[in-house]
Amino acid sequence: MLVKPGRSFPLGATYDGEGTNFALYSVHAEKVELCLFDLAGNETRIQLRHRTAFIWHIYIVGIKPGQFYGYRVSGPYDPERGLRFNPKVLLLDPYAKALSGIENHEAGLFAHNPHSPHKDLEISKELACGTPKGIVTGEEFDWEGDKSPDYPFHKSIIYEAHVKGITALREDIPAEIRGTYAALASEPMIKYFKDLGITTIELLPVHQHIDDPFLYEKGLTNYWGYSTLSFFAPEIRYSSDKTPGGPVREFKEMVKKLHAAGLEVIIDVVYNHTCEGNHEGPTMSFKGIDNIGYYRLMPDRRRFYKDYTGTGNTINVVNPQTLQLIMDSLRYWVEKMHVDGFRFDLASTLAREMHAWNQLSSFFTIIHQDPVISRVKLIAEPWDVGEGGYQVGNFPVLWAEWNAKYRDLMRSFWKGDEGCIGEIGYRFTGSSDLYENDGRRPYMSINFITAHDGFTMRDLVSYNQKHNLANQEGNRDGHNDNRSYNYGHEGDTDDARINRIRLRQIRNFMATLMFSQGTPMMCGGDEILRTQKGNNNVYCQDNEISWFDWNLSSEAETMLAFTKKLIAIRKAHPVLRRTKFFQGRKIRGSEIRDIVWLKPDGHEMDDATWTSHNTRYVTIFLAGTGIDDVDENGIPLQDDNFLLMMNASDQDINFVFPAVKADWRLMVDTCDPHLKETPVSGQTTMMSAKSFKLFRSGGIIDLRGVDL
Repeated sequence: MLVKPGRSFPLGATYDGEGTNFALYSVHAEKVELCLFDLAGNETRIQLRHRTAFIWHIYIVGIKPGQFYGYRVSGPYDPERGLRFNPKVLLLDPYAKALSGIENHEAGLFAHNPHSPHKDLEISKELACGTPKGIVTGEEFDWEGDKSPDYPFHKSIIYEAHVKGITALREDIPAEIRGTYAALASEPMIKYFKDLGITTIELLPVHQHIDDPFLYEKGLTNYWGYSTLSFFAPEIRYSSDKTPGGPVREFKEMVKKLHAAGLEVIIDVVYNHTCEGNHEGPTMSFKGIDNIGYYRLMPDRRRFYKDYTGTGNTINVVNPQTLQLIMDSLRYWVEKMHVDGFRFDLASTLAREMHAWNQLSSFFTIIHQDPVISRVKLIAEPWDVGEGGYQVGNFPVLWAEWNAKYRDLMRSFWKGDEGCIGEIGYRFTGSSDLYENDGRRPYMSINFITAHDGFTMRDLVSYNQKHNLANQEGNRDGHNDNRSYNYGHEGDTDDARINRIRLRQIRNFMATLMFSQGTPMMCGGDEILRTQKGNNNVYCQDNEISWFDWNLSSEAETMLAFTKKLIAIRKAHPVLRRTKFFQGRKIRGSEIRDIVWLKPDGHEMDDATWTSHNTRYVTIFLAGTGIDDVDENGIPLQDDNFLLMMNASDQDINFVFPAVKADWRLMVDTCDPHLKETPVSGQTTMMSAKSFKLFRSGGIIDLRGVDL
């Protein structure tokens, strides 16, 4: 075996056709050993004797893709000083592109003795080899000219889904690939996505994660995957190909097929913390390589970790080398794996400098100037659990945000809560109060009613309380502020009256989502009435509680068809997906304003109506000639005019059409999901309690002296 000094760049294991360069960052290590494993599991250790700028490196001739490897890192074990080195523990390369499998709890994951009364202060003298090994990978893959669909945000409809959950029970997919990347890109699923009309699939975490020890002891798993072990390797459990490097190839094949079908792929990424937990957590990679560099420690008690994430630790983005790790990972997933964007879990954590959130942080600055990362979709979950962590509306110009204010307001409005109408004016139109003053557009508001974290739409109208006992945490986990209502019975019922209003409310939610300005994100399964039986925190439920049930009831079939219709309408009409905020001013050369808010009597909303706690209804006029934008060819956009009527009260109300001469046609009525577009006669329409209607009128509106 010919060994050379190697280079400090790039980090990780890099094959060049003749051998492999290994490079590992550690400031505080005193000794680093590369561990090579043959197919029988026999270990060969080679000491890295060269270090450049805190990066240990070596080059070994003849090491090829498929080689299993890990590291043993020596140095002080002194948790009080933040040092947790233990060469008994096999450690994963943070830059490993593929892994040998999942963690083996029985083989040991701890650098300390978890059974000692001294807890993490006592070093373990036992070998711990339970961490998956890294695998050297090559660059071979034929992308066949793959190109991103690259939809602009205002033309995007995002569909959030879990790789396994969406196909685990899909009977028209071969059993051996259900729940995998291959299944997600299978012909039945691609046809489903295309027929539905969505443009973008947002996948829950696909980075390799572990099942936390406390879940493992309960016989549960970390189903969602927000417990990252490797920021480069795709999750092996979601691959039907378990051969060395197989998950990488299968993930790439999935992306290629989805792109060919005109579908984008966004991945949910968790750079705010890792799977290694707090001071009593396992040591699998970062903690044993350079604990002080990779994690934020308490300044006066370095044994303990700052925890802005609620998971036990926080990644140290203040350290330039850690920040480089994140950027290298993002760039890798764009350039090598061809993903189209990222949703950043607990993104506020990444923008914390010493303590506080900072819009000018190094994290944002580096992304803004990066020619690769800055060009893909960047979506923030704009909060964390630390002080000052709720930052909805405060992210920089390139960033879209999950708009939790939209979610909460729309849930409250349709439930019939008091005092919602004033905020409706902002949330329905793209949240200009949050995004207009910093150079962003309406589409930077990622609107959602439900997401993976919380109730499904069906459960939102079926349960007053969460039902999380299956998580074995005494029903203490999960959100309590759900703004849900069961309409007279907790859970499923045979009561026809209750079921009618529940289904209508689900249609109200979906129609509101698709016709609001901003970028809609639907939670996968809401279109087929998916239920989690009242569990609003299914992070550990890798079973039928979380998986999609594809044996659709007639009600689910109806909801699916209704959702397809809503999506098709949104995609066909640019006035429903504007790129600029409404101004409420008259359109140049016309007496019509771009948007008008009306009372049920057909007159314009006044201050008393806007401020009344009892206003639970509204008509919104959208002018098709007021889009104030051009298409891809520079031609001014024009569209039909629209009326949106919403009655969230418990009473049927007769709504009056505005006093203009227009040929209104009813397109959507949540009381009748089977409705075909119908001409309207008369000057009024009865709005049932808890209902939504959409009307359109083509051509020029005759104002007849009415100020719209």
